[in-house]
Amino acid sequence: MKNTDLGIFILRLSLGVLMLLHGIAKLIYGIDPLIGMMDQFGIPGFFVYGVYVGEVIAPIMLIISYRTKIAALLYVATMLVAIFLAHPADILALTQSGGWAIELQALYLFGPLALFFTGGGKMALSKASKWD
Repeated sequence: MKNTDLGIFILRLSLGVLMLLHGIAKLIYGIDPLIGMMDQFGIPGFFVYGVYVGEVIAPIMLIISYRTKIAALLYVATMLVAIFLAHPADILALTQSGGWAIELQALYLFGPLALFFTGGGKMALSKASKWD
């Protein structure tokens, strides 16, 4: 039995909830460490507020499947920034057990990328546009 829409729903829900937990932590504990990291790269500190878009707003959009493709792109952009700013040395590295050093970040990157191409499925709130 094949149920692609249920699979997309599970992917949307799991990616949304898992990233939203990161966003909630930043809402509770703040983003000051990220501002310092941005300063090290010469990026103005106010750009760090984009983390709320990528870790709170985009995950909520995925969970309810409102403009899934836009939410997925925001999520992907957030992960690209996280990988290139926080884990640049790990991009080509393997762990002692042979796994990719950024495998978790890669899952958070490629999962929403897949959703960009599939859309939100039939269980989506917004189904009437190309950005579902």
